[in-house]
Amino acid sequence: MNLAFDPEKYMKLAVEIMKKSIQEPREDKTSPKVGAVLVSPNGEVLDTAFRGELRDGDHAEFTLLERKNRNKGVTGCYLFATLEPCAPGARKHPKLGCAERIVNARIAKVWIGIADPDPTVDRKGIKYLESKNVEVEMFRPEFQKQIKKENEEFLKQAIQRAEDVKVEKVIVLNKLDELMPATDLSIFDKEALDYYIKSAGLGFTSDSEDFKRHLAQLELIIPAGNTYMATGAALLLFGKDPRAAYQNAVVKAKIKYGSNAPIPKDFDGPLVLIPRGIEMWLQQVLHSQVSREKFERQTQAAYPLEPLREAIINALVHRDYEIEGAKTYIEIDDDKILVKSAGLPVSPISLDQVKQFKASSLSRNPKITYIFNKMKLMEENELGMETFRTMQEKHNLPLPEFSYTEPYLALTFPRTLEAVKSVSIHKGIEELTVDEIKGYEWIKSKTSVSRKEYQNHLRIEERTANRHLKRFIRLGLIGDNGESPKSNKYRYVFIG
Repeated sequence: MNLAFDPEKYMKLAVEIMKKSIQEPREDKTSPKVGAVLVSPNGEVLDTAFRGELRDGDHAEFTLLERKNRNKGVTGCYLFATLEPCAPGARKHPKLGCAERIVNARIAKVWIGIADPDPTVDRKGIKYLESKNVEVEMFRPEFQKQIKKENEEFLKQAIQRAEDVKVEKVIVLNKLDELMPATDLSIFDKEALDYYIKSAGLGFTSDSEDFKRHLAQLELIIPAGNTYMATGAALLLFGKDPRAAYQNAVVKAKIKYGSNAPIPKDFDGPLVLIPRGIEMWLQQVLHSQVSREKFERQTQAAYPLEPLREAIINALVHRDYEIEGAKTYIEIDDDKILVKSAGLPVSPISLDQVKQFKASSLSRNPKITYIFNKMKLMEENELGMETFRTMQEKHNLPLPEFSYTEPYLALTFPRTLEAVKSVSIHKGIEELTVDEIKGYEWIKSKTSVSRKEYQNHLRIEERTANRHLKRFIRLGLIGDNGESPKSNKYRYVFIG
């Protein structure tokens, strides 16, 4: 596998350029820090720009494409931008949005740092680029964290604007935002509303006008005469019976140990209450188990809840609720814990990025994601992939594996190193020894390693390390970065 074109170095450069951004001379609004990098298809950096570089308030993409390279041919080039380009209509006429300028410049592919929560943009820039056949990919999670940290005040204000203003929806991101027919606030479960208010620290009561205004600002409910109508997202989050409209809004759990009959358990009702019920159930069923990795019997502690909580919350929040009949599943047995949810990763996140634990933060269901964040059930800081990637280091456990069989995205947690052989979707793993599996799991956690790093980590001889690595490549478990094997830049790469 040739990975000679390394987008991460351009992401890093864009972040460095971003930090040079100049704040507009105004006190009412913080302008974002934005960096942009123009790259040729062969990997040459053609130019860079940052917000306000040549004139106060000028966007980085405008500076790069219009002021610096207007008369140069950039057709087919790549663009790295730390913030989502503004969408059509986001700027006052006759100004074009940056997404339109990118399309007009015939840029072939854009890497975007983070989505812009400002209500005039809010994923519309990404959607516009994709609608014009511009390929879009997101920055890696570690760079997203840096961008968010540098733009903390801007993002805070943008999110507040998103709550305070109603914006005409030029592009609909999700049908869950649409109104449900014949609904009013009587469909809401009081326990669910009270739990949300308490968890989010809002200080309202569920029957207060302030709380209704809060939900209306989030566009979860819409005024309709003397009452309100609920959106699909509101029904899923707080409804007494979400399955009346979404029959697949249920988590079907099952546990089976040894030769015992499987014990099923269903979790349904308001979405905001489901995680609490599942966590209590997991604490009961994830009892200690006997390790079979050695000849002597060893009792191990219960499986850590942190990565399971992350996987289950992601399944609830990011799944595709429009796929009829596709429910969410949790299956536990002696060897594995499996979490399945409906739908491929939301575009522009690819399945390969997810498999390599390089997927960035972008939600299919922004309203549900926002509510779960307010309740502190999840974080918008890319910790999910990091939680999975560090399982070997933190818990001495194999990393989970993502797979997709239509319509389900599955995340499988092997419970022991030995179980990896029977659980993994990669057939070649069954040929590995436990020591080799341990080495392969370490490569997965690091994504890219040198032979010397591998050798030192496992504390093995050079020839043993070479034998392991060559075997991994032969079995198709890893690739390389395209450098010459004799180069000191040569690295072995986890390919998912």
